[in-house]
Amino acid sequence: MSDVTRHKHGRPVHHWRRDAVELAALFTAVAVADVVANLVGHGPDGPGLLAVSAAALIATAGFHVWWSRRHGHAPPTGDTDARPPSAEEQAGPSDLPGGVAGESALWRMRTTVKDAPGSLAALCAALAEHRVDILSLQTHPLGEDTVDEFLLRAPGALAAADITGAVARAGGAGTWIERADAHDLVDAPTRVLGLATRTALDAAELPLALRQLLGRCTIRSLPATTPGGGRGPEAVPVEGVLEDTVMRLRAPEGGVVTVERPYLPFTPTEFARARALVELDARLGPRVPRGQDVLTLPEGNAITVRRADTGDVEAAKAMHERCSARTLGMRYHGPVGDADRYLNHLLSPRFGRTLAVQTPSGRIVGLGHLLWDGDETEVALLVEDQWQRRGIGGELLGRLVAMAVEAGCASVYAVTQSSNTGMVAAMRGLGLPLDYQIEEGTLVITARLDTVAGGGPELSLERSGKRAVRD
Repeated sequence: MSDVTRHKHGRPVHHWRRDAVELAALFTAVAVADVVANLVGHGPDGPGLLAVSAAALIATAGFHVWWSRRHGHAPPTGDTDARPPSAEEQAGPSDLPGGVAGESALWRMRTTVKDAPGSLAALCAALAEHRVDILSLQTHPLGEDTVDEFLLRAPGALAAADITGAVARAGGAGTWIERADAHDLVDAPTRVLGLATRTALDAAELPLALRQLLGRCTIRSLPATTPGGGRGPEAVPVEGVLEDTVMRLRAPEGGVVTVERPYLPFTPTEFARARALVELDARLGPRVPRGQDVLTLPEGNAITVRRADTGDVEAAKAMHERCSARTLGMRYHGPVGDADRYLNHLLSPRFGRTLAVQTPSGRIVGLGHLLWDGDETEVALLVEDQWQRRGIGGELLGRLVAMAVEAGCASVYAVTQSSNTGMVAAMRGLGLPLDYQIEEGTLVITARLDTVAGGGPELSLERSGKRAVRD
């Protein structure tokens, strides 16, 4: 019975030489058996010839077995039906543990090249020489030059200076590079759509969306008039202003959104994307998520924590009237009569996020603010006198810090008076590394968030031990 192998396209292929050898062996054995039978039946030396025939048959069978084992199970040259190679066999030496390159690293890089044929090819060839893989590429035309923005995967042992040096030798100028993470693997259109969705759901997301869109930059929202009634910033045209490393955009309420990135000029493409995001925010108007949590305080009272906005100004003013002068002074660090002037700014989602604590009757008894202050983030608390010392301040602070962590903030700081033991205790209750600065009775407490892996409001609930029901 002949063996059958398969061609690389799946067609069966018969090896006719092997079949011919087997048939020849069979005919030879039959002929020998016939001769032996005649000699044994008609000659005097029959027994001896029978023994010789048996030996010949054994030799033939042995030869057949040897031939089958040598050629019957080994695939012919070029046969592709063999077992696929393992992951170790498929990987190159540099991809294996202990290989030459080791683990890979992600980089975001931007460089400027001449807008001429072959300039990008030279850049790609220079990266390829260092085994750098280009995962994505965006081009920003600038007249005679082009700004190329790359997402790269490079060998872990390759330093940033080696990459920028290779780029410079290939004609790149003004190169900027920084480490990237897995979130940067999302393509640009998908990332922009995701940021637009976040901005559409929450007006407080606009500064965060701009920062993720443009990279490391400083964003400031300046109101049309200051809280004290003074003159605001100089107005900008509807189309905005782009000045090298600074862009100024008209805020929806008439103020100015300033974005500054001193280490790298903005391109017209980036300016157009940022302007479109701000225009979307302006068309949708002020908005905040309407979810809320119902909490049970240790003494059994139920309170509700929710997002607040400028629609809560009157309720916040009513809480101010119920607060003592000492409580307002510790919060606003100035004349108590000026406290109401800040509420429109503090409650606006353009400048941060505000959490309100209210009773079942709807009366606001506490406010917590997370304010975007350029590269820094400020937290501030105000709890009505009769509701203090019940854990409300710590609950608000934990939630605000969780929001800051989610937004990617490196730290949060609180400005208060050195005699405000309640705020100090709440900051210490976070369990985070703290820095203290005291000057003329003013205490600035900064909590570093780089040790926090992540989390949300649920983390603060677990820490405080309160029960929550989310609507």
